[in-house]
Amino acid sequence: MGNIVISGTGVFTPPHKLSNEDLVAGYNAHVDLWNAEHAAEIEAGNMTAKDHSSTAFIEKASGIKSRFLMEASGLMEPDRMFPYLSEMAEDELANTPVQVKMALAAANEALREAGLTGEDIDMVIISASVWERFVPSMATELQAILGAKGFAFDMAMGCSSATFGMSTAFDALKSGMANKALVVTAEYLSPLMAYEDRDGHFIFGDAAVAMILEREEETDSEAAFRIRDRKLFTEFSTNIQAGFGSRVLIERDKVGDPAQRFSQSGRVVFKELLPKVIEHVETHLASIGKRVEDFKRMWLHQANINMNLFASKKILGHEPSQDEAPTILDQYANTAGAGCMIAFNNHKQDFKSGDLGLICSFGASYSIGSFIIEKV
Repeated sequence: MGNIVISGTGVFTPPHKLSNEDLVAGYNAHVDLWNAEHAAEIEAGNMTAKDHSSTAFIEKASGIKSRFLMEASGLMEPDRMFPYLSEMAEDELANTPVQVKMALAAANEALREAGLTGEDIDMVIISASVWERFVPSMATELQAILGAKGFAFDMAMGCSSATFGMSTAFDALKSGMANKALVVTAEYLSPLMAYEDRDGHFIFGDAAVAMILEREEETDSEAAFRIRDRKLFTEFSTNIQAGFGSRVLIERDKVGDPAQRFSQSGRVVFKELLPKVIEHVETHLASIGKRVEDFKRMWLHQANINMNLFASKKILGHEPSQDEAPTILDQYANTAGAGCMIAFNNHKQDFKSGDLGLICSFGASYSIGSFIIEKV
């Protein structure tokens, strides 16, 4: 079998853009209401008053200035503090999950860039951090909508969902099980967030990104990137987690339990995971006889600005420029598994034949995935 290429990518950006200013206004109104409701307990020393958030706090902690959400209005209601469900009002897809509709929109963009249609695809993967529905597989529904052939399935690997999904598709193409694969990382994260938590209410946004993988000799795409090499790593950790699962259907009193929603030990993750990311990238480059100087650009997981700058500075050996290691989290926030590939989609157009790039995801589980790619 010959080389495998990423022949097309596409991004779906949700309709509602929420700035830090608006997010903070909603959160602080909630804090005022909550503190007033619990004033007696706070005065007695049985509870601790909640502190206000601020745009300065958010930007210093994360570099995030805004995020895109499927629904944002519920976050502005101080006695609610979670989004309403989005319908995306498409009559022909009235009963289709929001996450599948997000995946479809991104997939259509990727197919357009690759010069293909859904009927050309014979493998569909939706690889994401969280799921709106478990059964039936959402990838099989996307397969049906697109008219794709072959087979489809869902998979997950936290913030490395896109790279692990692409690696799985790569293996299927190499083995001959499939000819043209669609991998979509559709991150519908807003329903999972604890928006009443000051330390976490700003972190995530919703988005979807799609990638077409096929054999180089079969592609007509002018946007194709050859996959030169890839490397994956995992190590179990509970420092990033979201506990929600099927047990909640039985333990119904835990539906509102914050432990069921997203949480992380940010400082511990920074200390433990980033050294592993740096070692992973350095050993990956060395394994194929390349140095970081040989690469035009890195597209890293969009975690927060402090993690991104630390990792890219250590890898590059100097302060990174936006051209060397572009960030998109200021606009999109952390989009979990989609982040590195949104950065790739938005910052690949200036590559010329032979230019090398590095895609690297890292995050929950712990997980790290890296792809060395070359413009065809």
